[in-house]
Amino acid sequence: MIDEHIFALDIGTRSVTGIILKKDGSTYTLVDYCMIEHEVRAMLDGQIHHVEEVAKVINKVKEKLEASNGPLHKVCVAAAGRSLKTITSSASIELGQKPITEHETIKHLELSAVHAAQLKLVSDEKNRDFSNYYCVGYSVLQYTIDNDKIGSLIDQSGQMATVEIIATFLPKVVVESLISALSRAGLEMDALTLEPIAAIQVLIPESMRRLNVALVDIGAGTSDIAITNSGTVVAYGMVPVAGDEITEAVSDKYLLDFPLAEETKREIVNKGEATVADILGFESTITYQDLVHEIEESINKLANSIAEEILSLNGTQPKAVMLIGGGSQTPDFTKRLAERLQLPTNRVAIRDIDAVQALTKTDNLPKGPDFVTPIGIAIAARQNPIHYLSVDVNGKPIRMFEMKQLTIGDCLVHAGIEIKKFYGKPGIASIITLNGKQVTLPGEFGQAPTILLNNEKAHVDTHIKNGDKIEIRKGIDGTQPKIKLGELLGEIPPIKIFFNNKPYTLKTSYFVHNTIKDNNYVVQDKDVIEMKTPKTIQDFFTYVSSEKLVTRENFKVFVNNESVNLSLADTKIMVNDVPANMNYKLRPNDQLKVIPSQVPTVKTLLKELNKEYSREIKVLFNQEPISITQENYIVKRNGYLLAEHDTLHPNDQIELKDKPNEPLIFQDVFRFVDLDLSNANGKFTLMKNDQPTTFYEPIIGGDRLSIVWE
Repeated sequence: MIDEHIFALDIGTRSVTGIILKKDGSTYTLVDYCMIEHEVRAMLDGQIHHVEEVAKVINKVKEKLEASNGPLHKVCVAAAGRSLKTITSSASIELGQKPITEHETIKHLELSAVHAAQLKLVSDEKNRDFSNYYCVGYSVLQYTIDNDKIGSLIDQSGQMATVEIIATFLPKVVVESLISALSRAGLEMDALTLEPIAAIQVLIPESMRRLNVALVDIGAGTSDIAITNSGTVVAYGMVPVAGDEITEAVSDKYLLDFPLAEETKREIVNKGEATVADILGFESTITYQDLVHEIEESINKLANSIAEEILSLNGTQPKAVMLIGGGSQTPDFTKRLAERLQLPTNRVAIRDIDAVQALTKTDNLPKGPDFVTPIGIAIAARQNPIHYLSVDVNGKPIRMFEMKQLTIGDCLVHAGIEIKKFYGKPGIASIITLNGKQVTLPGEFGQAPTILLNNEKAHVDTHIKNGDKIEIRKGIDGTQPKIKLGELLGEIPPIKIFFNNKPYTLKTSYFVHNTIKDNNYVVQDKDVIEMKTPKTIQDFFTYVSSEKLVTRENFKVFVNNESVNLSLADTKIMVNDVPANMNYKLRPNDQLKVIPSQVPTVKTLLKELNKEYSREIKVLFNQEPISITQENYIVKRNGYLLAEHDTLHPNDQIELKDKPNEPLIFQDVFRFVDLDLSNANGKFTLMKNDQPTTFYEPIIGGDRLSIVWE
């Protein structure tokens, strides 16, 4: 055969179709084609079940094409998209607040996730043989740090980094059965593609794959579905209902054997009617409308099955549906499918080879949608071929299925090598006690494995070729942590304060097993470390100042039999001329002073208890402002009533009660004013807010009160 000619086979459930294309620049011309049906059911749901029988049909197709075109040795074929398996998995790595700085580490993490996907895939197999599947690619779904999504793991800190991926696998038996059948027919696999990709590539230009479109290839035994969106194929599916379901319905309804039912179905679709004789010899004419009516249930079943699978794969209705394959010509099918998907009827259409833009239109082109996939196989396999190659990984030969530019990482995955096991072990952690709390210092990370490609250093993204030798060596183990006190605890700058106008420096001291150490001390396992930093006024008088805070013993009294310390009743501490207590945290340049003690009173006690001795209102009396107070509490010592400014003694037994909240009345004013009655003569009237009132009238803040003499 001429070199620029392409020989392709579409090995389907019902038949084998062979075509020869000639490449003319960016277009292709159909040179020859041939389709021969299987004599027995050698294919099931698109998978070869009887290699010998399939090989016989392939050989017949090959011989027929060779008769006009010369010897054929190499052929392009396709694997069914339904065979693809997609697995979602994840992998994590502990960071311990040490960020990832190398992209290689992230790539290793991704490959660990792919390995986890392999484990899921083969979990039902007893021998757990990874070589039963080809990993044909993976995509990263997301990265997370401590369960929070992140765009990149580089230089991100946290406890745990995780990557989630989706990996795609193709069973080895699918490819090997194809190779075996071809080999028996004297053919060598030139290139391999996937059936949905082949059809999509010739029907949907790359610029249009951003649209959400469903492609349905309705064959004899199965209907294959592929969904495009956002520039790529996003999902594959299959339903085990197709053209044979319709043929069997025709056979049952009109008492025809299967081959005659298939022929009758095609004739009615192409010519509008057919005249046939059933197994009893009765002849009848069947119109298109008759056929639709009689096998309506089977048509609906096919439409329902495909619509449900499309919605399941896509999550919603697509923008449009393209139909190819002989089963797509089922009577009234496009209308029924559009109804099930709630799409306009013009959004579901059968596409035949006239829609293949790269194909030059000639007189010998076959009609109908049956030949879209075989033509797509020829074009896609040449434009994006998938080849085999063999490499050696740690002395083990690995045969790879090249669906893309393969890397060392792909080889490690296919060899079943779990890359994280080749990392050096982390160093043993040190456990210390810091200020009474146990702290774990993680050991140094183990080093990444060393990867050699043909005895030269490489990384997981390095591309490989047939015959390469790959070696992966375990990384060096990590060591125990080597961290200095200053690195562990950080630099704590000293501060300067003034006590009674004299400068003092407050700085941190480090004690290891009660022995003072400097910042350069290297922390050891089981160290007991104390960090003492004077922060409060109490710390200052404990650790820094040689002067002692001269105070009496704490002044203690008992209130309702409960002990109360009047710690500030004897000595007043001032910071920057503002009162402070012993727990005050000192700041740079604070001025600390101590003021001699004062005698405690009832007011001092109530202040310590956060209580107000009295409440106050303001009124006008005879146009003069007057403040009126009323006690909130009844304070007694040994049964005697105490006033606000009465002095207290150590260990006094104080009885403190809430005073009933009685309203203030007019006559309470006279306790707070000096009323001159020397010139009083005649009767008087009490006035409140310009209205007559009585001595017992309640008053509130802001009232205007007066006494008027007649």
